Order: sequence, then structure tokens, then C-alpha cells
Amino acid sequence: MLKLYFPDVKFNRCITSQLIKWFSNFREFYYIQMEKFARQSLADGVSNPEELTVTRDSELFRALNLHYNKANDFQVPERFLEVAEITLREFFSAIQAGKDVDPSWKKAIYKVICKLDAEVPEAFRSPSCLHELLGD
Repeated sequence: MLKLYFPDVKFNRCITSQLIKWFSNFREFYYIQMEKFARQSLADGVSNPEELTVTRDSELFRALNLHYNKANDFQVPERFLEVAEITLREFFSAIQAGKDVDPSWKKAIYKVICKLDAEVPEAFRSPSCLHELLGD
């Protein structure tokens, strides 16, 4: 997919490996934050997942934005907020139901969330964006 969007980049094994590692780390951080905030909500006495919202003012959004968009270079799409809210509610519901005792409990959540994937935003499609990520 990256080769399709960035035909001017010379992908080699090292660059491809580094990009896979970055994207995996980004995804892992996202899910760690979701689990953390879901568990905190339960500890705070939230009983209904519908009570959980993700807005630009929420602590969860601030944590994710600080991690992914430190310099606020990008306007976060509304769709991201929607997907983050759905993800948080999925984690909350699974933990509330005790599904987290199963070592593979997150797989069901990943299957739900991957169906919500969107196209790569136009701002990320420019060659300069990937070159900046790669530091060249």
C-alpha cells in the first residue's frame, strides 16, 4: 500500500521494516490507551458504555493527539473521534463482561475496529510527508 501512495520512495528491506515497526507501535499505543481508559472508566463507576464519549476536549483524545500529532500539524478528522469512541466502548464492554480473562480477548475488538478503517487522508499521501517520516 505504501508503494502505491509513494512511488518516488525507494523501498528497501530496512525502510519497509522500519515503517512496519512504526505503524505497529502506533497501533499498539492506541489500543493500550483504549484499554487504560476503559478500565479507568469502570473504576470510576461508569456502568453503561453509552456514557463514554470521545471529544476534542477529552483526556483520551489529548493523550492520543499528543502522541500522534505532537506539533498539531494535522487537523484530526471527526471520523477519528467516532472510531476512538467505538473502540473505547468495545474495550469497556469486553472488560465489563469479564472477557479479558481470555488471553485472546482483544481479537474480537480488533475485528470490529478494522472494519472502520478509512482511506489514507490526502495530507498523508504527499511524497514530502513520507520523506519527513523517513528523515530523508
